[in-house]
Amino acid sequence: MPKLKTHKGLKKRIKISARGKVKRPKAGKGHLLSGKSGRRRQHMRKKAGVSPAFNKIMERALRGS
Repeated sequence: MPKLKTHKGLKKRIKISARGKVKRPKAGKGHLLSGKSGRRRQHMRKKAGVSPAFNKIMERALRGS
């Protein structure tokens, strides 16, 4: 059976912390920011965590197994 490949799109979008948690950027920061409050934009700058169920799925896609 051939090796499974790493999901390159996911690899570019998320980071794994030292403790193994998956950190992702928050959605809604691409464009149309003038209609959003400064406080809302400020909170979008931070990284968000991922639920434990998705954590397992994303780690598997990154490992390629």
